[in-house]
Amino acid sequence: MSKEKIALVTGGSRGLGEDMAINLAKKGLNVLLTYHSNKDEADKTVNEVEKIGQKAYALQLDVADNQSFDAFADKVKKVIDSHFGASKIDFLINNAGIGINAPISETTEEQFDALVNIHFKGAFFLTQKMLPILTDGGGIVNVSSGLARFSFPGYSVYGSMKAAIEALTRYQAKELGVRQIRSNVVAPGAVETDFGGGTNKNDEAKRAAISNFTALGRVGIPSDIGGVVAFLCTDDAKWINAQRIEVSGGMMV
Repeated sequence: MSKEKIALVTGGSRGLGEDMAINLAKKGLNVLLTYHSNKDEADKTVNEVEKIGQKAYALQLDVADNQSFDAFADKVKKVIDSHFGASKIDFLINNAGIGINAPISETTEEQFDALVNIHFKGAFFLTQKMLPILTDGGGIVNVSSGLARFSFPGYSVYGSMKAAIEALTRYQAKELGVRQIRSNVVAPGAVETDFGGGTNKNDEAKRAAISNFTALGRVGIPSDIGGVVAFLCTDDAKWINAQRIEVSGGMMV
């Protein structure tokens, strides 16, 4: 019997990350997930994965604090040894993030730095710290956004950081190819979660507008996204590399 593979999902306690964890489990992967502050939500996701029959574990991580990544890497090594009986992870999914909506004229340096630290610097250096623990032949999935392709007022910094992540993904694919590590981007469109204040879920005018310029005529739901991420962590996707897959129902086409 082949070794069960392990995926590390940042921000895996709720929303899109939770659905990613569940879909990874359905594909037969064990899941190590991180949460920022809500341990109860993380434990619920762990329980959902275990109900499917896979192993799971949750670790606290603030992806904005790159000074904590060395200690986090040490924790990961200990957990995958004690809980999963492994020495390395097979996939890294950089999913954790926040949303800040502010026009360029009003964006503060604090807001700018928060988005840079979480969405770009954090993902860059967390991946760097995970590389010694990431198995050869494994993979990286970075989570971007449709906002890196199309533009809506108020998301200049967020969209720019996601565009940076997409460029970084191609560099990761190029540099890590010698280790047979693939790196791809999944770019969700508008999804009804609590992200960015939950307006995609609660603002009916916004939901109607999104539906109108989405080819499939509705707002996305978390279960639209997780299966695509899980697919990229299977052998079925072994020849997909350095690609951007937008999962938006056809927004702004």
